Amino acid sequence: MINPSDRSTQVSQFIKAPRATVYQAFIKPEAVETWLAPDNMKGHVEVFEPHAGGKFRISLTYLDQKDRPRGKTSDDTDTSEGTFVELILNEKIVQVFEFESDQTDMAGKMKITWRLMDADGGTEVSVLMEDIPKGVRLEDNELGSQQSLRKLAAYVEQS
Repeated sequence: MINPSDRSTQVSQFIKAPRATVYQAFIKPEAVETWLAPDNMKGHVEVFEPHAGGKFRISLTYLDQKDRPRGKTSDDTDTSEGTFVELILNEKIVQVFEFESDQTDMAGKMKITWRLMDADGGTEVSVLMEDIPKGVRLEDNELGSQQSLRKLAAYVEQS
C-alpha cells in the first residue's frame, strides 16, 4: 500500500514459523545480511546493536552493474546508519534509518516499523516505512520491501 501524502509504504508477508523464530532473524546481523537486501542487491552489516538506543550501519550493493539505478551513497551502494528506537520481544521493531548521500533528495530520516502478529500456522510480518526520502520512488520502495519480506520468509522457513 502506497500513501504519497506522507511518503509511506506498507506491505506484509505470511511466514510459516512462530513469531519467536521470525524475531530472531531481525536481531542477528548474519540473518539480516541474508534477507534485508532486495533481490538485485547484497547486504553487509557493519554495525548492529539490536537494543533500544542501539546503532546500526548497513550497506546494500547492487549485484547487476549494467541495468541498475544509481546508488544513493556511491555508484553501486546504498549505505544507511540508524538507531533501534524500540524492540518488543517477538512483536515489534522500530528503526530510524538515514542514507549516507550527497543527494539532497535522499536526505532525511526514514522510520521503519516491523510488526509480527500471530497468523493461522505462522506469523504475519508487516513493515511500515514512513518519511521516505523524496528521491526514492514509492513504487520502488514497496517492491523492495516485498522482495525483502519474501527473502525473510525463505530464510526463516528453511532454517
